[in-house]
Amino acid sequence: MVRKPKTITIRRPWDMHFHARDGEAMAAVINHTASVYAGGIVMPNLSPPVTTVVMAESYMTRLMACLPADTKFIPMMTLYLTAKTTPEDVYAAAKSAFIYAYKYYPKGQTTGSGDGASSLFQCLPAIAAMQDVGMPLLVHGETVHPGMLIFNKERHFYGMNGELARIIAAHLELKVSCEHMTSVEAVDFVKNHGANIVGTITPQHPDITINDVLEGGIKPHNYCLPIAKEEADRQALFDAMTSGDSKFFLGTDSAPHGKLDKESACGCAGCYTAPHSLMLYATMFEKANALDRLAGFASEYGPKFYGLPVSDETITLVKKDYSVPDSYEFKPGNPVIPFRFGKTIPWSIAA
Repeated sequence: MVRKPKTITIRRPWDMHFHARDGEAMAAVINHTASVYAGGIVMPNLSPPVTTVVMAESYMTRLMACLPADTKFIPMMTLYLTAKTTPEDVYAAAKSAFIYAYKYYPKGQTTGSGDGASSLFQCLPAIAAMQDVGMPLLVHGETVHPGMLIFNKERHFYGMNGELARIIAAHLELKVSCEHMTSVEAVDFVKNHGANIVGTITPQHPDITINDVLEGGIKPHNYCLPIAKEEADRQALFDAMTSGDSKFFLGTDSAPHGKLDKESACGCAGCYTAPHSLMLYATMFEKANALDRLAGFASEYGPKFYGLPVSDETITLVKKDYSVPDSYEFKPGNPVIPFRFGKTIPWSIAA
């Protein structure tokens, strides 16, 4: 009989995809990420979007002002890719000490994507410059096609003759992170390309399917984009995440929205997982009998892709029930409801 561990200590992990928000909302939630993670990739889809080095530096200053003066958290800033992004913009970003990537939002496909391009082919000069300077391109992998079923947009984007395959064929050294993957096709795309193509996996997509969003009534706090899909997709993500393959690493896509904005006639997409995301991952790794691989996924593979050392700090998880709160403060009269609210997770972070 194999005795399962009751504690696990790893280097402090990195969240390579999260939404910090801004203003009072950011002040309310940023420490949920900074208290667990060594650093992380900060998404740029504010209003207006973060498109220049100056805007990113200002955003980073506001973020750091919300944290304790002695914090060691490293905000890894990104810029929003648009059809107007020039090679000169990319070269300026590459010279900065705090911008780590560009993020592609397909126009109209998710929160804050109204300024995005309708296709990566509208951004070819900037993409060529990214390849030249080694700047990663982070993609929300969905095709912009008004008539296409929402479940097929990611499958099409990562298909054999899809948009990203054609971009990479013309830019063989471009570094690409396939963000918050939700499909078999996305997982296979990463597996079938070289070391410069990686993917991030959230805590929700290897755990739920579309049934958990719609069956028995709409569950708005399980709704995110790209939307959760079928059991085969969930299993592919679970297997990739727990495989020990260094091309897959942690990116929560933690995205806080107020309760009133989620539970509405046109609810916002996003799952809030920042405070308990590492516990959720540990639960799934234990289910796969792969707790020994959690450190690589959470703490090592992400920083390696971005050219960073692993953290010199550690964090310990203990086999102790954790009750996910029903809500957290966010905006006045409009709290954020976390993913799996009211549920019990069998792992906790040690004090």
